Amino acid sequence: MTRTLRTTVVKWVLLVLISTSVLFPLAWMAIAGFKGKTEVLSSPFQFFPEVWNVQNYIDIVQDPQFSQSMAVTFLGAAIFTVLSLAVNSMAAYALARLDFSFKRFWWIYCILPMFVPMMAILLTSFVVVTELGMLDTLAVLIIPGVASSIQMFFIRQFYLGMPMALEEAARIDGCNRFQIFTKIFVPQSSAVFVVVGIGSFLAYWNAYVWPILTITDPNLMQIMQFLGTFRSERGNEWGLLMAGSTLAALPTILLLLLFQRFVVAGVRISGIK
Repeated sequence: MTRTLRTTVVKWVLLVLISTSVLFPLAWMAIAGFKGKTEVLSSPFQFFPEVWNVQNYIDIVQDPQFSQSMAVTFLGAAIFTVLSLAVNSMAAYALARLDFSFKRFWWIYCILPMFVPMMAILLTSFVVVTELGMLDTLAVLIIPGVASSIQMFFIRQFYLGMPMALEEAARIDGCNRFQIFTKIFVPQSSAVFVVVGIGSFLAYWNAYVWPILTITDPNLMQIMQFLGTFRSERGNEWGLLMAGSTLAALPTILLLLLFQRFVVAGVRISGIK
């Protein structure tokens, strides 16, 4: 066996092992949704159900609270993603291309939260939104997390690598700073925006602790909050819970599959220079 062939075999073996380890939990969760109440945690372990039953998926889809939670979470995630892209991209442009007083100080100030664990400021954040009267509103799930130091850093790294000639040519043509940002930088940022946008969408969609603290209105219950409540109230219905979890994971999986090309491109072009 030649060295090239051995390298190829090793690569494929590693690829299969990694893919299996990643996909196995998802596959088990989806298949468990077809099992009865006692089959999911049965011993000895059984991957496939004895009888395939779609009733769990039908029941969870027909649950009005589940459908409403999915719709409200999707709406909130969409708004959160758009606002995150707008706020963080404008901040990144200012920090990358503009000169102003105390710029270094403000840059350190903006990225400092990157090093602060969320749990460390959870209670203080809760006190702030309580005093502002934001509890049980969609705003409490969106506004506190819109500005992200990680996303500012990521977009800023990309903007630092854009040629100054483009900006100078636009200024000669009479464009102001905002027009330069919207007509030159934004159109060139599609790959980076996809990466940041997916990150924002996933962060909102998968949030659990913050919605539990701030939302008690059933009409605003988020999907992860619904699944957690479902688990505590109807913990013995594992097949139904697995069906709901599978359907809750589908939007994020489809999102990644649709934009995977942009994700790879965004990671490649936005590396630290």
